[in-house]
Amino acid sequence: MQTWAERAARTMQRLDQLAAIGAGGRRGAHRPGLSAAEQEACELVAGWMSEAGLDAGWDVCGNLYGRLPGADAGAPEVWSGSHLDTVPNGGRFDGALGVLAAVEAIASLRGRGLKATLAAVAFRDEEGWRFGEGCFGSLWVCGRIGPRQLESADDDGVSVSAALSALGYAAPAGGAPLPGAYLEAHIEQGPQLERLGRSNAVVTSIAGMAGFVVEIEGSSGHAGTTPMAGRRDALTAAAELALDLRERCADVEGGVLTIGRIEVLDGASNVIPGRVTLTIDTRAPGGERLDALVAHVREATARVSARGCQVRIDQRWCDQPIPMSGRVAEAVRGAGRRAGIELAELVSGGGHDAGVLAMAGVESGMLFTRSQNGSHNPDELAGEADVAATIDLLAGALAELAGGL
Repeated sequence: MQTWAERAARTMQRLDQLAAIGAGGRRGAHRPGLSAAEQEACELVAGWMSEAGLDAGWDVCGNLYGRLPGADAGAPEVWSGSHLDTVPNGGRFDGALGVLAAVEAIASLRGRGLKATLAAVAFRDEEGWRFGEGCFGSLWVCGRIGPRQLESADDDGVSVSAALSALGYAAPAGGAPLPGAYLEAHIEQGPQLERLGRSNAVVTSIAGMAGFVVEIEGSSGHAGTTPMAGRRDALTAAAELALDLRERCADVEGGVLTIGRIEVLDGASNVIPGRVTLTIDTRAPGGERLDALVAHVREATARVSARGCQVRIDQRWCDQPIPMSGRVAEAVRGAGRRAGIELAELVSGGGHDAGVLAMAGVESGMLFTRSQNGSHNPDELAGEADVAATIDLLAGALAELAGGL
């Protein structure tokens, strides 16, 4: 029987292989959702699933499953996985670690006589940057993909429907049999585990999130002939808004706010910016704190308007915090006790497929792995010993959830 260290070493090697797919000379990983590169990665992992003794298969929108049949065909399945697409110039571990750890954990349970079928899952297009909405594969499984999502297009005008067709998938109206439980392993993407000196954490909930697009309209003018007094500079107003929000966000415990994109429309080096658009992303671990951040955004944009610029604010989404399943979390804690691994407990600041399944009524949980260099960047890193601990914990928790303990 292979050790956790041996399984971790193979996982690290496979993460390197996946990172090379679609990289095209980049230092980071580059596999857009529903692209040929993501498909190549899925096909490679399907081969690894088969090598591990799992039954590899696909659904009609391209989600990949590697199943270990249980003794009771009528028992609800237990799934574990994540995604294989990446952000542009991203890291090796985000998403892919959860898929490969699930393959290793489930393979280690062969011959254990588990009641429920286990499945390692790779959901498609979780990141969402190509078409503008994430978690495509898990949303499809939960019946939440319709004509609007299929018609969404990327910057080259390729729709989701066309991208699926090019890969040989149809994606009719979404919906598939859901599992009884889902456990997603994922790199933490933040510094908390490293600061705590722990290898892993149970995720208790996924933070609430609200997103805005703000348009600030002032007056354009000649950079050399317009006096400073009386200017209605939209970019200066945007800068003041950003600094105002930074100060006010600090008053909300656990809250974070990011202006991730800013664009000067019709900008030129010798023209006073007359119109600026920007995005605002707010996140908080509790509903009341998320509401406080949203209120700060609206109050701050009103102050910009009062100083002479016109402001239009469009709230694109608002998702309340999503609690994770207590049963799944306790299965992870039990695995930690048996393995002698002391776990932290954290809130996830990022959205994940686990949140989509939880909102559909699936008992869902997450297991974080310590991140050494942040995430969504080429230097993303998890230590091999921490990966071994993750596979160990995942196997123990899945065994309990599948009725094998």
